[in-house]
Amino acid sequence: MIAGPASAATPRSPLHPYEPNPMIAEAWDSLRKSLVYFRGKPVGTIAALDPNEEALNYNQVFVRDFVPSALAFLMNGEAEVVKNFLLKALRLQAWEKRVDCFTLGEGVMPASFKVMQDPVRGTETMLADFGEAAIGRVAPVDSGFWWIILLRAYTKSTGDFTLAEMPDCQRGMRLILSLCLAEGFDTFPTLLCADGCCMIDRRMGIYGYPIEIQSLFFMALRCAKTLLKPELGGKEFIERIEKRLVALSYHIRTYFWLDFQNLNNIYRYKTEEYSHTAVNKFNVIPDSIPDWVFDFMPMKGGYFIGNVSPARMDFRWFLIGNCVAILSSIATPEQASAIMDLVEARWADLVGEMPLKISYPAMDAEEWVIVTGCDPKNTRWSYHNGGTWPVLLWMLTAASIKTGRPQIARRAIELAEPRLCKEGWPEYYDGKLGRYVGKQARKFQTWSIAGYLVAKMLLEDPSHLGMISLEEDRKGKPVITRSASWTC
Repeated sequence: MIAGPASAATPRSPLHPYEPNPMIAEAWDSLRKSLVYFRGKPVGTIAALDPNEEALNYNQVFVRDFVPSALAFLMNGEAEVVKNFLLKALRLQAWEKRVDCFTLGEGVMPASFKVMQDPVRGTETMLADFGEAAIGRVAPVDSGFWWIILLRAYTKSTGDFTLAEMPDCQRGMRLILSLCLAEGFDTFPTLLCADGCCMIDRRMGIYGYPIEIQSLFFMALRCAKTLLKPELGGKEFIERIEKRLVALSYHIRTYFWLDFQNLNNIYRYKTEEYSHTAVNKFNVIPDSIPDWVFDFMPMKGGYFIGNVSPARMDFRWFLIGNCVAILSSIATPEQASAIMDLVEARWADLVGEMPLKISYPAMDAEEWVIVTGCDPKNTRWSYHNGGTWPVLLWMLTAASIKTGRPQIARRAIELAEPRLCKEGWPEYYDGKLGRYVGKQARKFQTWSIAGYLVAKMLLEDPSHLGMISLEEDRKGKPVITRSASWTC
């Protein structure tokens, strides 16, 4: 594979810089075995290569799953597979997308695709899934955002702007933006989403405005703003993006943020308030605050809660939404620091013995029945319901480096290293402390492997962070009132 020119902001590592380390060498070997080829060219990596389990859809290339693999290849100076993936996903976006008798929006990116081979005719074709074959039949909202974020990472890494400037790429971005910037009845700048529309792709009570999607939405808007050309309607989209960014950052920073002071304020809310002067703007009933939050919240620290909508605040911690909030700079520097304070203060809960919890806490008993629909895969402390996902190491590492606290990432990686390779790179772990390999976890899960490699390479060369991190945009910074714990 031939690597493109490196950008000054993101110098490349030499090929296989870590191979003297047997674990790193094995990880790279496993990652390369997962590569998928279409007509002789690498176009992505399959989700898992577990020889002891039925393939199901784990033999497909998932858009969100490929992101850590793509970052690993970019950091290692191998951009070809990333470029091919971006172009193939773009071609698939152009397909007509139907679920039963209903047609999806033009801008929807596939959740995954599979290369089909006909040995008799000697042909290869691609089969895409836009949600019509997924569990719950939900279209992936995050795929389009990850595609834009990865396009920017490719451009930043290689210095090659010609890909993003291609008419097809410009059109692809505009189609994605047309979907998520459409005007409607909503009074919030956040994006309304169904359950199962992101990494948590099963019913888990995230319907509404999940923080993972809002953070990715914000980051994708900022990436698109740097990549869009003014021609062919691009200028109009740039103007719409700028307006949305201001409104979205204000909304998330103000209404999703929770620290000790804000929690105390919500605890004392009055209800049935009317007019523009209302303090309890969403009519949240204080009695709806779950008991665990009061013990979980440290005096110093805070986080963006899972969801905010009328009469509802989902106080659960979701790692992806908070880490992407740091990387996209939707979190202010003070908020970003407070998020890392909370991770350190609640290390046993969020990290335990194997990094990292996708969400906290787990639902159980009647709550699990009502919210998940008795989902047997999402039992307490398993899978999406408080399960532990090694892939998230790369996000924590990136957030740790950006906030100037790489020691947090080193501590997490040191916990994971003795077990990951030995136990076959599991998809996820179960248990409150993450002690047990997940009951239905695939082994040799590609993004567990790639997430580890990206975390190691980020620590070795922090300049790689420029691919996946955006500095705060001072020009579009809204004025908000800070709560006390931000400056502790």
